[in-house]
Amino acid sequence: MLMKSDSAMIPAVSDDDHGTPVSVKIRERVKAARQRFHSNDNIAEFIRPGELDLLLDEVAEKMKGVLDSMVIDLENDHNTGDTARRVAKMYIKEVFNGRYVKGPAVTEFPNAEHLNELMIVGPITVRSACSHHFCPVIGRIWIGVMPNEHTNVIGLSKYARLAEWIMGRPQIQEEAVVQLADLIQEKTQPDGLAIVMEASHYCMAWRGVKDMDSKMINSVMRGVFLKDPNLRREFLSLIPR
Repeated sequence: MLMKSDSAMIPAVSDDDHGTPVSVKIRERVKAARQRFHSNDNIAEFIRPGELDLLLDEVAEKMKGVLDSMVIDLENDHNTGDTARRVAKMYIKEVFNGRYVKGPAVTEFPNAEHLNELMIVGPITVRSACSHHFCPVIGRIWIGVMPNEHTNVIGLSKYARLAEWIMGRPQIQEEAVVQLADLIQEKTQPDGLAIVMEASHYCMAWRGVKDMDSKMINSVMRGVFLKDPNLRREFLSLIPR
């Protein structure tokens, strides 16, 4: 879910109490704006300058409590002395960064040449984590675009940036592909949009049934890709597998 609230309309929340955890302050702003903050939502507009580092500190401190409850000797074990902070940094600044930072700047150009032929971008390597177990989800995405004379044209690398931003949150694959489709649709306004994602889920490979070979493949078809079976078949046939 991509939030579109006007942050200027968010009721003021008192930040004078320095004893209040920064996560509480951020959460109260989100609630005051009546916005959702699920694991795969972006909440960047509710985070003030400098607060992301404070949030990292808070997560690191709480992660120490998790490790302590797992009966790991953080004082004498040289391998895990800094693990809590490393894990906090990984979550806040790296693998889940798509929750906490604004989307990448995307320069849009008019379709001056009136391009109207199928364009395919991919495979784009994507990395995420499942929201059920926080285990890695590693895969590839192919994006098909059928432009029209009014479609905005964006650079090829921007598709990868947008995918990285969406996937940089705890996700389930089915919802991630829909989020990415919504975002690209909004940015480019094409006649048709098709996305296919194929990924390995380590919640199956690393735990559970421990199946190292299974993959999940799903797709989203919009516009002419949904209406025209020949175009859909052309797109799918051009994806190298």
